[in-house]
Amino acid sequence: MKIGMNMLLWTNHVTEQHFPIVEKIKATGYDGIELFLGEGNESHYSKLGSFFKSQELGVTAVASLAPEENIASPDLKTREAGLEKLKWSIDMSAASNVEVICGPFHSSFAYFTRQPPTLSERKWSVEMLQKAAEYAESAGIILAPEALNRFECYLYNTMADLKTLAEQVNHPSLGAMYDSHHAHIEEKSQANALKTIAPHLKHVHISENDRGTPGSGQVHWEEVFSTLKEIKYDGWLTIEAFSTVIPEFANAINVWRDFSPSEEIYTKGLAFIKKGMQG
Repeated sequence: MKIGMNMLLWTNHVTEQHFPIVEKIKATGYDGIELFLGEGNESHYSKLGSFFKSQELGVTAVASLAPEENIASPDLKTREAGLEKLKWSIDMSAASNVEVICGPFHSSFAYFTRQPPTLSERKWSVEMLQKAAEYAESAGIILAPEALNRFECYLYNTMADLKTLAEQVNHPSLGAMYDSHHAHIEEKSQANALKTIAPHLKHVHISENDRGTPGSGQVHWEEVFSTLKEIKYDGWLTIEAFSTVIPEFANAINVWRDFSPSEEIYTKGLAFIKKGMQG
């Protein structure tokens, strides 16, 4: 099992100016970092990958789709645009040595039709994810779509939903991810939710109910850690926390205040995970 830290606490676009932060993360004891795939070209991501490799850090990434890239859209051109964005995300990930791409890329983030999901929307999403998984396989990358809470997504909210998606895509390069923040909102039990998605689980976000320091809030962490051990999960445990550092990004995810000091989040968060998984 490896412990990672998501760079979205500091930026939605990692550049050389953020290398000192990455070095601090490494010195704290993390095994890897997580990037947000938002902008940049292959040369940019290759430079990032070389630096992470020099630091002996593993890399995972987060991808998302804009409304005009929604692979669950009834419009074929929109779905195809989404597939191209996923292929771009895979290419940039390959350049930066990414192992797993996670995120709500089964549809567009924070896009709503004001109706429940339809069978057609899920069918369109599955069809495009099958093609994306085939592309990811050639790059040696695992795709791990994420179920979000009902305030950020309507297509896939629970681990039961996500299990259905993974089963329908039915490709070895596509699994699923678990996020304790979203599960705290949508699931009846963290333990049952983890057991539901266990056969497909490829990535885990450790995230508090308020997105602050893990262990400082209301998530049932004993259930989370004990169940992860019970199902013998051995992938990444990556802290995802947010701040107001990047106003545009903070506005997109409805973050209006800093929940915990950034240094506290990544230092105490690491210690908390280690203690939880050893207990």
